[in-house]
Amino acid sequence: MNLKKWSATALVLVAAAGAGWWWMQRGDAPAVSYRTAKIERGGLQATVSASGAVNPVTQVSVGTQVSGQIRDLYVDYNAEVKAGQLIAQIDPETFEYRVRSAQADLDAARANVLTAQANAAASRANLSRAQTDLAEAQRSHDRNLNLVAQGFIAQSEADRTRALVASATETIKSAQAQLGVSEAQIKSAQATVAQREAVLAQAGVDLGRTRIKSPVDGIVIKRAVERGQTVAASLQSPELFVIAQNLSDMQVDASIDEADVGRIRTGLKATFTVDAFPGQSFDGEVLQVRKAAQNVANVVTYIAVVRFSNAAGRLLPGMTANVRILTDARENVLKVPNAALRVRLPGVEPAGAAPADAAAPVAAAAGSGAGGRNPMTELRDRLVQQLKLTEDQIGKVDGIFASARPQFAALRELPEKDRPKARERIMVEVRARITDVLSPEQKPLYAALVAEQSGRQSTRGRVFVLGADGKPQAFDVRLGISDGSMTELMMPANSPLADTLKVGAEVIVGTQSAAPRAASGPRFSF
Repeated sequence: MNLKKWSATALVLVAAAGAGWWWMQRGDAPAVSYRTAKIERGGLQATVSASGAVNPVTQVSVGTQVSGQIRDLYVDYNAEVKAGQLIAQIDPETFEYRVRSAQADLDAARANVLTAQANAAASRANLSRAQTDLAEAQRSHDRNLNLVAQGFIAQSEADRTRALVASATETIKSAQAQLGVSEAQIKSAQATVAQREAVLAQAGVDLGRTRIKSPVDGIVIKRAVERGQTVAASLQSPELFVIAQNLSDMQVDASIDEADVGRIRTGLKATFTVDAFPGQSFDGEVLQVRKAAQNVANVVTYIAVVRFSNAAGRLLPGMTANVRILTDARENVLKVPNAALRVRLPGVEPAGAAPADAAAPVAAAAGSGAGGRNPMTELRDRLVQQLKLTEDQIGKVDGIFASARPQFAALRELPEKDRPKARERIMVEVRARITDVLSPEQKPLYAALVAEQSGRQSTRGRVFVLGADGKPQAFDVRLGISDGSMTELMMPANSPLADTLKVGAEVIVGTQSAAPRAASGPRFSF
C-alpha cells in the first residue's frame, strides 16, 4: 500500500512539473504597447461636403401655346439669341384661315349695325310723320268744335275729327315703339361687332404665337423639337427650347444632409471640383439655403445654392460638382488627432472631472468659451454689441440668462447620454425668449448669430496619455471644430491640464500587442 501511495504521489508531482514547464515555455500574456501621436498647434477648418449640379442662375423653358407642325427652326444648340428673336415657326396656314373667317364675321356684324341704324332712321321718320298727322288732326278737331258751337256744322263732324285725333295718337305710340326696337337692334349689332372683334383679335394672337420668339437674351442649351415635328398644346405647353440667360454667372445646387444644414448659412465661402477639370478647384459663396426639404429614399436633404463666376465659360450646365462649404475656421489652436478620441481603454478612468466640466452645459450652449471667459457673458456681450440692444432689452436678456443658469447646472445630474437633448431643449426656450425681446430689425441679425454659434458648439471627449510609469492616464476634455482628421482641443490658459495636454504631448491613438501570435497576426484597438 505504501508503494502504491508513493507511486501515485510521484505521478502527481511529475504531472505538476510538466504543467509548470509548459507554462514557463508559453510565457506570460503578451504585454501591450501603445501607438501615440503628438498634439499640435495650428489652424483648423470645419467644412461640410456635398454634391450637386452646376446650373445657370436663370434658365427659361420656351414652349408653345398653340398646336401645329414645326415648319422652320432658326436656332440650334449653343446658339446665342436676343430677346424677341424668331427661333422657330409653326405652320400658320390653319391660323391664317381662322383670321380670315373672323374678319368676315366682323364685316358682317358691322353691316348689321348699318342696317339697324337705317331701320332706326326710318322709325324716326315714321314717328315724325305721325306727330305731324296728330297736330293736323288736332287743329281740324279744334275748328270743328268752334263751328259746332256756332251751329255751322253738325255734331257728327266734330265726332269724326275726334276719332282722327285718337287714331293719330295711337300711331305715334306705335312709331315710338318701333323706334325703340330699332335702337335696341343697333346696340345688339354693335355688341356683336365687339364680339367679332375679340374673336378676330384672338385669332390674330394665335397666329402670332406660331412665331416662337426668345423671351430673353441668352444661349440655347437645349432643343427638344425637329423640323416637321407636330407639337400639341391642348393640356400643357410643350417644351421646345431651354435658354440659359447668362452662363457667366452660374450656381451649384448642392444637396446638404439634414444633419449638416444647421451649420450652413448665407455668405459662407465654398469650393468645389468637377470631373471635367480634375485637380482644379473653383470658388463660390453660399447665396441661399432653401427651406423646402427633398426626401429621396427616406433621406432628407436641403438645397444650398452656391453662386460663382464662370467668366471663362469653362463650366457647363449639368456638370456634377463636389462641394466643400467652409463653416468655421480657427487659427493657432491646439488640435489632437481624431484617432486619439476613438481610443477606449477598459478600466482606465480619469482621476477627476475636467476643470471645464462645471461650466460644460453653459459652454456647450453658449459657444466656444475660449480663453476661460464665461461663455454666457461672452454671448451677452455679442448680443449687446451686434444687435445694439437698448437698456430695457439688456435687462430682459440678463434676466433670461439668469433664469437659465440653474437649468444648465441641473444637467450635471443627468446621465451623459441624456444631456445633449436636455441642453438643446433649454437653448430652444432661451432663443425663443430672446427673440420675443428683439425688434423686427434685430431678429434677422439674431438668427444669423444663432446660425454662426450652432457651428461652434463644443462637445466632450476623452484622451489617454502615457504617464511617467508607462501606464495610460485618462483626461476628459472639451472639443471644438474638426476637419475630419484633427479636432480642436479647447484648453483655457488657466486650466490645470495646460501643462499636460500641450504642444508635443503624446496621446494614445491605438494599442498593439508586443508579442502577437503569428497565427492571428497583430491586433490593434482603436
